[in-house]
Amino acid sequence: MPTHDEVDRIVEAWTRERPDLDFAPLQVLSRVGRLSRHLDRARRESFTTSELESWEFDVLSALRRAGSPYQLSPKALLQQTLVSSGTMTNRIDRLAARGLVHRRTDPDDGRGVLVVMTPKGRECVDSAISNLLNAERELLDRLPPADRERLAGLLRKLSLDFD
Repeated sequence: MPTHDEVDRIVEAWTRERPDLDFAPLQVLSRVGRLSRHLDRARRESFTTSELESWEFDVLSALRRAGSPYQLSPKALLQQTLVSSGTMTNRIDRLAARGLVHRRTDPDDGRGVLVVMTPKGRECVDSAISNLLNAERELLDRLPPADRERLAGLLRKLSLDFD
């Protein structure tokens, strides 16, 4: 297994050209960025295999995580997917056209609407999450379990301020 990666080569070249700068942040964040591209590719492939777009997976997975009967208000979906109201309306319309969700009146508020995942939607999202976990496991296979746990903890610590 090689001991130097592309980031090492980039940092080495920059250090040679600009010895007055500290390139330590590149050692971490350039690797995170490069790994992110591999993760994006693995996710796209996983979702494609399950016949979903990534945005469809986001909405359906929010509904799936809600538990039976797999329904949420559009407002709750907005909060979980961080998109605008207009974007969410468009997404719900497109998912409904594919038969993956349907809308129903909220029984607790006759003016409200709930988005309900259909059995077909559940089948798609369940397939997608299984494919995704397999793909992500392959990305992490090079690390022993203790290193994975340590890395997860360090990344959690770093991301807390952003969440």
